[in-house]
This record gives sequence, structure tokens and C-alpha cells, in this order.
Amino acid sequence: MAILTTAFYIALCIALFSLAIAIHEFGHFIVALKLGLNVERFSLGFGPAIWKRKWRGVEYRISWIPLGGYVSIPDVDPEGTDKLQGGSSGKKERIPAWKELLVAFAGPAMNVVLAVVLAIGLALVPNARFGQLPAVIGNLIPGESAEKAGLKVGDTVLKIGGRDIQNWSDLQTEVQISGTNATPFVVRRGEETITLSVSPRREKITGACFIGALSIEKEGGVSRWLPDRNPLRQIQSDAGAIFRVLHALVTPKEMRATGNALGGPVMIAEGIYSTIRHDFWDGIGFLRFLNVNLAVLNLLPIPVLDGGLIMFALIALVFRRRVPDKIVGLLSTGFMYLLIALMAFLIWRDSARSWRIHTYKPEAVSETENGDAAEKTDAQL
Repeated sequence: MAILTTAFYIALCIALFSLAIAIHEFGHFIVALKLGLNVERFSLGFGPAIWKRKWRGVEYRISWIPLGGYVSIPDVDPEGTDKLQGGSSGKKERIPAWKELLVAFAGPAMNVVLAVVLAIGLALVPNARFGQLPAVIGNLIPGESAEKAGLKVGDTVLKIGGRDIQNWSDLQTEVQISGTNATPFVVRRGEETITLSVSPRREKITGACFIGALSIEKEGGVSRWLPDRNPLRQIQSDAGAIFRVLHALVTPKEMRATGNALGGPVMIAEGIYSTIRHDFWDGIGFLRFLNVNLAVLNLLPIPVLDGGLIMFALIALVFRRRVPDKIVGLLSTGFMYLLIALMAFLIWRDSARSWRIHTYKPEAVSETENGDAAEKTDAQL
């Protein structure tokens, strides 16, 4: 029975992740069809096909490399991406730049639409547990960074590294971004506001950073991905968290620690699985966050992403002159292989991390590490 339950949740996670990819590609697909463009293929995954079928001139397929998906639209696709897309007829006609802009923008737009629908749907669920834990220290692990720095039970964390802290999730994010560097914590203790220097510790098993603090308990508990019943504030919370990480990735003093904390497809899959097993509605909240994440990342002005196509189309519209196809093709191909290499690295790193966690033996580590090695609650940091 346990095996069947696990198989069910794995299948559910695959379905939810596929939904986020499929709705994105459907946006490109339906707009291209409405604009009368030639659509050759709609694929979930890259590379050779596991399954395929042709209907009304379009080949639908599921491919072997589960790193996303694509719609093959020769009139829009940059030169040089044929191998990634499993081959193309090569028939390409010059179309107006505004059509390219609409097709490229449609994918991220559909992710936002799905995120909004999910946020509204979650707001209507009466028994969903909304809310966030306050950034108040509820307990301290003896001998850890927080206690050594002078934090005390009852302290309210106001700022970390100059960044305002509104809740426990903000606190967790800033600790990961600060890495193991000595970081100023501004806390309110009674009527007094004081500043303490805290140096998080990187936990060997998970690779995450911790200070050895727990939040206060909240009656009825809270769900990690349901910050507020208001749909707009749900989306704002998602976007704010994503933009904070993107900002950290381009900030010299924060980029290394942030890069170490980033996860790839394996961590996303584990996140969906563990969240939805713990709380179904929280899992749907994670799916909402994932859709906002896909929309934002795909709009980055990087060749091979939708944002890159939007950038080239805008250049054509504004300057009345297109970037030469050869340059677009070279840039797109180069960034395509960089993206594949990055995904491969993240998969390897996430897999190694997952292996360490699942083979973790408490007796093999020190007593200090026993308190927070393999698994942590959202309330612990």
C-alpha cells in the first residue's frame, strides 16, 4: 500500500510539473496558430521522442530529456536550435516583428494566467491554511550561531544585512543569501533595538545555511506556499521572492552564496513531492509559485529564452532594422548549450545532495549536526 501511495504522489507531481510546462508552450502554440504561422511540433521535453502523433499538421510528442518543452515554429525559432528540437523542415519565412513579439510573450503570459487562476482557486478553499510565521525567535539550539551571536528567545528580527524582514520566510531567504558571512541582524528586544553580527553555519548534509533558531509556534500551523488568502498578495509574494534571488545573483557579495543555494529540476521535483504529500493545498501553492517563477525567468533578455526573442523583436520594431539571423542563431545556440550545461550541473549537484540526505546516518556526524542535519521543519533555521 505504501508503494502505491508513493507511486500516486510521484505521478501527481509529474502531472503538476507537466501542467506548468504545457500551459507555457500552449501559449506560444495557440497564438502562433491564430496568427496563421506554420507550427510543426508541440513537445514536452527535448531530444528524441518517446511518443508522438501527428494531428491537423502538427506533431505532438513527449521527448526523452525532461528539462522543459518547446513548440517548433520555424517562422519564429532562431537558427541553430534544430538539434535541440529534434529536427525541423527548415522552411522559414520572414514575418512581422510584432507577430514574433506576441508569440514569444504568450508563453510567460499563460503561466501568469494559470498562477492567477490557482491563486483565486486557493482563496476559495475554506480549509486551506494561510498565513506566515512572524520573524520572532521562539527557541535557540545551544551552541549554534544564533546563540553565540547573542540572539535571545522573543527577539523580533527587523533587518538582515540591511534588508527589511517581514516574516520567517524572509528571514530564511536572507540567511541563505548571506551564506556563512558575518551578517548584521537588527532585532527588537522589548523596547530596545540592537544590532548583532551572526555567522550562519553551512550544514554538511544539505549544503544549506543555518543559525540554529526556531520560530514561535502558531495555532493551527501555517503552510509554506500559502502566504495570504488574498490572490493578489499571493502573486506579489511569489514575484517578490523571485526578484530578490535574481537581484542577489547579480550582486557581487551575494552571488556566490545565492548560487550555492539554488536548485534545479531535482530539487523542484523533491519540493513538489514533499509539499504535496504534507498538504495538498500547499502543493497547489507551490505550483502557483512555480508558474510565476517560469514566467519571470523566461522573460529575462537572454537569447534562446522568450525574453531574448522579445528583445530581438523590440529591436526590430524600434530601430526598423533586424539583428542579422546569423548573429541571432549564434547567440541562441551558444546560450542554449550554456543552459543545458547549467541544468546538467544543477541536476548533478541536486542528486548528490539528495543522496547525502537519504543515506544520512546520525551516528556518523557530530552531536551539533544531529539537531538539523537531514530534515528540517519550515520553522527551523
